[in-house]
Amino acid sequence: MRAAHTRGLPGLLVALILAALALVWFPAPGAHAATDVSTVAAALRKGPVYVDPAASGQLSAPEADALAAKIKKADKPLFVAVLPADFPTENLFRNLRTDTGVTGLYAIRLGDRFDARADSAVMSRSAVQNLVTSVQGVSDANTQLNRFTDLALPGIHGSAPASWGGATDGGGVSTGALIAVGAVAVVGGAGAYTVVRRNRRRKEEEQRAALDRLRVVVDEDITAFGEELDRLDFHPAEAGADDVMRADYERALDAYEQAKSFMAEARRPEDVRAVTQSLEEGRFSLAVLAARREHRPVPERRAPCFFDPRHGPSVADAAWTPDGGAPREVPVCKADWMRLTGGEQPAVREVETEYGRRPYWDAGPAYGPWAGGYFGGGVLPGLLVGTVLGSMMASPGYGAAYGTGYGDFGGGYDGGDVSGADFDPGDFGGGFGDGGGGDFGGGGGDFGGGF
Repeated sequence: MRAAHTRGLPGLLVALILAALALVWFPAPGAHAATDVSTVAAALRKGPVYVDPAASGQLSAPEADALAAKIKKADKPLFVAVLPADFPTENLFRNLRTDTGVTGLYAIRLGDRFDARADSAVMSRSAVQNLVTSVQGVSDANTQLNRFTDLALPGIHGSAPASWGGATDGGGVSTGALIAVGAVAVVGGAGAYTVVRRNRRRKEEEQRAALDRLRVVVDEDITAFGEELDRLDFHPAEAGADDVMRADYERALDAYEQAKSFMAEARRPEDVRAVTQSLEEGRFSLAVLAARREHRPVPERRAPCFFDPRHGPSVADAAWTPDGGAPREVPVCKADWMRLTGGEQPAVREVETEYGRRPYWDAGPAYGPWAGGYFGGGVLPGLLVGTVLGSMMASPGYGAAYGTGYGDFGGGYDGGDVSGADFDPGDFGGGFGDGGGGDFGGGGGDFGGGF
């Protein structure tokens, strides 16, 4: 029995070495020819930079290793591929993103041409276009890719995918080192999992803190609406009440109950949008009911008062200029309209911040969902241009943290997440070199726009 056990040791040792090789061997850029997109994607899942053998004259192995080390050190989901000029371009970005399956920013040097695409959760389309334009005139591949990387890294949201592991130098690995690494591979895998969990936990903690700040403001809004319902003092059986009035009142009550329910269930800042949207619906129903009871014309549907949505629906647009910003028209209630026309300051909704009480538009990104529920995606951009909140909402980091676009706070995958084919194809559509257009029919060899 002992002899048989001893004879089995060489086979076990070989198996351990092979397992270790499979776990830690990351091919140097350009080690294998890329015959299709899936080969490029497989390489990018292991490291941030891939150089096709046919394009090795564009970027040397040491240059590729240095670029990869820079991206890994920054811990950002930036993928760089250097491909030959005749590499097929039809749906190149879309197919590469699908095969890689990781949310991120993808940059491709194809011959002497360069282009990039990104998930909107990682970087906005306009930001990607601006970055591409800023480096397209650089002929040297190493200079171009490093300049693009240096400019892009500060604006990328998310973390590097766990599949990249730690930084590597791309050099050879001794058999003894492989055996040692194989022995601790399980520990390393557990460590990577711990990092992912820690990042997610940190994000959850940040969201909880932002929601806690919002909860105070939203509870004040809900309370104020409940007081409006009481002041209205409407009784469905009162003299003069008809079915239309009762329906208005019922909608207002339903909105009040929905707002309380949505807030009780809120787990992320973006969940607050449903709360303020319900309150906006309820306040308009109350305004309609009040007009019917007083035999006045039913008011038109307008956005709430910009200065404080608790004032109810606006009655007009008035010129307003934020500190250091450009003038614009904002919807205002009757009381604020009278204040402005009389040369007085409007009654602005202020909230608590670390710098004291500030107008909500200067209070931070957590108030984006709150404002989005009241004003919606179509109105908010023009109202907030030049304010602190408007600037934050325009940044790619904010778009990922609280949802992409003004008033659209839907969440989604963070940069570096394994999301497979679950992404917006419009983020990766268009022909190569067209600056990220939304057409993903694209044809092979479409190198228009910018070249």
